[in-house]
Amino acid sequence: MAAATQTEQIAIEHDDLSIARALEEDIIFGRLAPGTRLTEDTLLARFAVTRHFARQALVQLEAMGIVVRERNRGATVRSLTPKQVQEIYDVRELLQRQAALWIPLPAPAALIAELEAIHQEHGRHMEAGFLRGVHEANDRFHLTLFGACGNAHLVQSIELYMRLSLPVRANTMGDKESLRIAHQHHAMMIDMLQGHDNWVLAQLCVDHLQPSKQRYLERVR
Repeated sequence: MAAATQTEQIAIEHDDLSIARALEEDIIFGRLAPGTRLTEDTLLARFAVTRHFARQALVQLEAMGIVVRERNRGATVRSLTPKQVQEIYDVRELLQRQAALWIPLPAPAALIAELEAIHQEHGRHMEAGFLRGVHEANDRFHLTLFGACGNAHLVQSIELYMRLSLPVRANTMGDKESLRIAHQHHAMMIDMLQGHDNWVLAQLCVDHLQPSKQRYLERVR
Protein backbone atom coordinates (compact mmCIF):
# COMPACT_ATOMS: atom_id res chain seq x y z
CA MET A 1 0.00 0.00 0.00
CA ALA A 2 2.86 2.38 0.89
CA ALA A 3 4.56 1.68 -2.45
CA ALA A 4 1.35 2.47 -4.35
CA THR A 5 0.98 5.74 -2.48
CA GLN A 6 4.55 6.74 -3.31
CA THR A 7 4.01 5.93 -7.00
CA GLU A 8 0.85 7.99 -7.04
CA GLN A 9 2.68 10.93 -5.43
CA ILE A 10 5.44 10.78 -8.07
CA ALA A 11 2.79 10.87 -10.81
CA ILE A 12 1.12 13.89 -9.19
CA GLU A 13 4.41 15.77 -8.95
CA HIS A 14 5.21 14.93 -12.56
CA ASP A 15 1.89 16.36 -13.78
CA ASP A 16 2.31 19.49 -11.67
CA LEU A 17 5.81 20.03 -13.02
CA SER A 18 4.74 19.37 -16.62
CA ILE A 19 2.01 22.02 -16.45
CA ALA A 20 4.24 24.50 -14.64
CA ARG A 21 7.06 23.93 -17.15
CA ALA A 22 4.74 24.48 -20.14
CA LEU A 23 3.36 27.69 -18.64
CA GLU A 24 6.83 28.86 -17.65
CA GLU A 25 7.91 28.53 -21.28
CA ASP A 26 4.86 30.46 -22.48
CA ILE A 27 5.67 33.28 -20.04
CA ILE A 28 9.43 33.37 -20.60
CA PHE A 29 9.13 33.33 -24.38
CA GLY A 30 6.34 35.90 -24.58
CA ARG A 31 3.39 33.71 -25.52
CA LEU A 32 1.67 34.80 -22.29
CA ALA A 33 2.06 38.54 -21.77
CA PRO A 34 2.50 40.17 -18.36
CA GLY A 35 -0.90 40.69 -16.75
CA THR A 36 -2.56 37.73 -18.51
CA ARG A 37 -5.04 35.93 -16.24
CA LEU A 38 -4.46 32.22 -15.66
CA THR A 39 -7.70 30.56 -14.58
CA GLU A 40 -7.93 27.00 -13.36
CA ASP A 41 -10.72 26.33 -15.89
CA THR A 42 -8.45 27.41 -18.76
CA LEU A 43 -5.71 25.10 -17.52
CA LEU A 44 -8.17 22.22 -17.14
CA ALA A 45 -9.26 22.62 -20.75
CA ARG A 46 -5.72 22.91 -22.07
CA PHE A 47 -4.02 20.14 -20.13
CA ALA A 48 -6.91 17.76 -19.40
CA VAL A 49 -5.90 17.30 -15.76
CA THR A 50 -7.68 17.55 -12.44
CA ARG A 51 -8.26 20.86 -10.68
CA HIS A 52 -5.72 19.80 -8.05
CA PHE A 53 -2.95 19.57 -10.67
CA ALA A 54 -3.88 22.95 -12.16
CA ARG A 55 -3.92 24.61 -8.75
CA GLN A 56 -0.56 23.12 -7.73
CA ALA A 57 1.02 24.25 -11.00
CA LEU A 58 -0.03 27.82 -10.22
CA VAL A 59 1.42 27.48 -6.72
CA GLN A 60 4.75 26.40 -8.25
CA LEU A 61 4.76 29.32 -10.70
CA GLU A 62 4.03 31.70 -7.84
CA ALA A 63 7.00 30.27 -5.92
CA MET A 64 9.17 30.90 -9.00
CA GLY A 65 8.12 34.54 -8.96
CA ILE A 66 6.54 34.67 -12.42
CA VAL A 67 2.88 34.39 -11.39
CA VAL A 68 0.98 36.42 -8.80
CA ARG A 69 -2.02 34.95 -6.98
CA GLU A 70 -4.41 37.26 -5.16
CA ARG A 71 -7.55 36.52 -3.17
CA ASN A 72 -10.73 36.94 -5.24
CA ARG A 73 -8.67 37.79 -8.34
CA GLY A 74 -6.99 34.49 -9.15
CA ALA A 75 -3.60 34.18 -10.83
CA THR A 76 -2.01 36.48 -13.36
CA VAL A 77 1.32 36.52 -15.18
CA ARG A 78 3.52 38.80 -13.14
CA SER A 79 3.95 42.30 -14.53
CA LEU A 80 6.34 44.89 -13.17
CA THR A 81 6.07 48.65 -12.93
CA PRO A 82 9.12 50.75 -13.87
CA LYS A 83 9.73 51.38 -10.15
CA GLN A 84 9.64 47.65 -9.37
CA VAL A 85 12.02 46.91 -12.25
CA GLN A 86 14.46 49.54 -11.04
CA GLU A 87 14.34 48.26 -7.46
CA ILE A 88 14.82 44.62 -8.49
CA TYR A 89 17.75 45.51 -10.71
CA ASP A 90 19.31 47.73 -8.06
CA VAL A 91 19.47 44.66 -5.84
CA ARG A 92 20.63 42.37 -8.66
CA GLU A 93 23.48 44.75 -9.42
CA LEU A 94 24.58 44.89 -5.79
CA LEU A 95 24.46 41.12 -5.41
CA GLN A 96 26.24 40.27 -8.64
CA ARG A 97 28.89 42.94 -8.21
CA GLN A 98 29.75 41.64 -4.75
CA ALA A 99 29.80 38.01 -5.89
CA ALA A 100 32.17 38.89 -8.74
CA LEU A 101 34.45 40.75 -6.34
CA TRP A 102 34.70 37.67 -4.12
CA ILE A 103 35.67 35.22 -6.88
CA PRO A 104 39.34 34.26 -6.40
CA LEU A 105 41.32 35.20 -9.52
CA PRO A 106 42.73 33.73 -11.58
CA ALA A 107 39.95 31.14 -11.42
CA PRO A 108 40.74 27.40 -11.32
CA ALA A 109 41.07 25.63 -14.65
CA ALA A 110 38.15 23.34 -13.78
CA LEU A 111 35.80 26.31 -13.40
CA ILE A 112 36.99 27.81 -16.70
CA ALA A 113 36.42 24.49 -18.46
CA GLU A 114 32.93 24.13 -17.00
CA LEU A 115 31.94 27.65 -18.03
CA GLU A 116 33.37 27.19 -21.52
CA ALA A 117 31.28 24.02 -21.95
CA ILE A 118 28.12 25.85 -20.86
CA HIS A 119 29.04 28.78 -23.12
CA GLN A 120 29.36 26.47 -26.12
CA GLU A 121 26.02 24.85 -25.28
CA HIS A 122 24.42 28.30 -25.03
CA GLY A 123 25.80 29.14 -28.47
CA ARG A 124 24.51 25.92 -30.04
CA HIS A 125 21.01 26.51 -28.68
CA MET A 126 21.12 30.12 -29.82
CA GLU A 127 22.04 29.14 -33.37
CA ALA A 128 19.34 26.45 -33.41
CA GLY A 129 16.71 28.83 -32.08
CA PHE A 130 16.03 26.53 -29.11
CA LEU A 131 14.97 29.17 -26.61
CA ARG A 132 14.38 26.80 -23.70
CA GLY A 133 17.98 25.60 -24.05
CA VAL A 134 19.25 29.19 -24.31
CA HIS A 135 17.37 30.16 -21.14
CA GLU A 136 18.55 27.17 -19.11
CA ALA A 137 22.17 27.42 -20.29
CA ASN A 138 22.20 31.14 -19.52
CA ASP A 139 20.99 30.64 -15.96
CA ARG A 140 23.38 27.73 -15.41
CA PHE A 141 26.29 29.85 -16.67
CA HIS A 142 25.60 32.65 -14.20
CA LEU A 143 24.92 30.42 -11.21
CA THR A 144 28.12 28.49 -11.93
CA LEU A 145 30.07 31.73 -12.29
CA PHE A 146 28.75 33.33 -9.11
CA GLY A 147 28.95 30.03 -7.26
CA ALA A 148 32.71 30.53 -7.35
CA CYS A 149 32.38 33.42 -4.87
CA GLY A 150 32.23 30.87 -2.05
CA ASN A 151 29.11 32.28 -0.34
CA ALA A 152 26.11 29.97 -0.82
CA HIS A 153 23.66 32.47 0.70
CA LEU A 154 24.74 35.18 -1.71
CA VAL A 155 24.28 32.80 -4.65
CA GLN A 156 20.79 31.87 -3.40
CA SER A 157 19.90 35.55 -3.29
CA ILE A 158 21.19 36.01 -6.84
CA GLU A 159 19.06 33.09 -7.99
CA LEU A 160 15.98 34.57 -6.28
CA TYR A 161 16.40 37.91 -8.05
CA MET A 162 17.04 36.15 -11.34
CA ARG A 163 13.59 34.59 -10.93
CA LEU A 164 12.00 37.89 -9.93
CA SER A 165 13.38 39.51 -13.08
CA LEU A 166 12.08 36.83 -15.45
CA PRO A 167 9.36 39.10 -16.92
CA VAL A 168 12.12 41.56 -17.79
CA ARG A 169 14.60 39.02 -19.12
CA ALA A 170 11.90 37.40 -21.27
CA ASN A 171 11.81 40.61 -23.30
CA THR A 172 15.12 39.86 -24.99
CA MET A 173 14.81 36.09 -25.26
CA GLY A 174 13.44 36.18 -28.81
CA ASP A 175 15.76 38.95 -30.00
CA LYS A 176 18.77 37.46 -31.81
CA GLU A 177 20.93 40.57 -31.48
CA SER A 178 20.34 40.72 -27.71
CA LEU A 179 21.22 37.04 -27.39
CA ARG A 180 24.38 37.55 -29.44
CA ILE A 181 25.50 40.40 -27.16
CA ALA A 182 24.80 38.33 -24.05
CA HIS A 183 26.80 35.46 -25.56
CA GLN A 184 29.73 37.81 -26.20
CA HIS A 185 29.56 39.05 -22.60
CA HIS A 186 29.80 35.47 -21.37
CA ALA A 187 32.96 34.95 -23.41
CA MET A 188 34.44 38.14 -21.94
CA MET A 189 33.60 36.97 -18.41
CA ILE A 190 35.47 33.73 -19.02
CA ASP A 191 38.50 35.70 -20.25
CA MET A 192 38.41 37.97 -17.19
CA LEU A 193 38.27 34.98 -14.85
CA GLN A 194 41.73 34.08 -16.12
CA GLY A 195 43.11 37.49 -15.16
CA HIS A 196 43.49 39.35 -11.87
CA ASP A 197 41.07 42.30 -12.00
CA ASN A 198 37.90 41.57 -10.02
CA TRP A 199 36.66 45.14 -10.45
CA VAL A 200 36.55 44.88 -14.24
CA LEU A 201 34.79 41.52 -13.99
CA ALA A 202 32.28 42.97 -11.51
CA GLN A 203 31.51 45.93 -13.76
CA LEU A 204 30.90 43.64 -16.73
CA CYS A 205 28.52 41.54 -14.62
CA VAL A 206 26.57 44.74 -13.88
CA ASP A 207 26.70 46.03 -17.46
CA HIS A 208 25.44 42.64 -18.64
CA LEU A 209 22.12 43.30 -16.88
CA GLN A 210 21.36 46.60 -18.54
CA PRO A 211 20.09 45.74 -22.07
CA SER A 212 17.09 43.68 -20.93
CA LYS A 213 16.25 46.19 -18.20
CA GLN A 214 16.35 49.16 -20.59
CA ARG A 215 14.35 47.34 -23.25
CA TYR A 216 11.61 46.48 -20.73
CA LEU A 217 11.49 50.01 -19.30
CA GLU A 218 11.20 51.52 -22.77
CA ARG A 219 8.28 49.22 -23.53
CA VAL A 220 6.29 49.80 -20.32
CA ARG A 221 6.85 53.56 -20.37
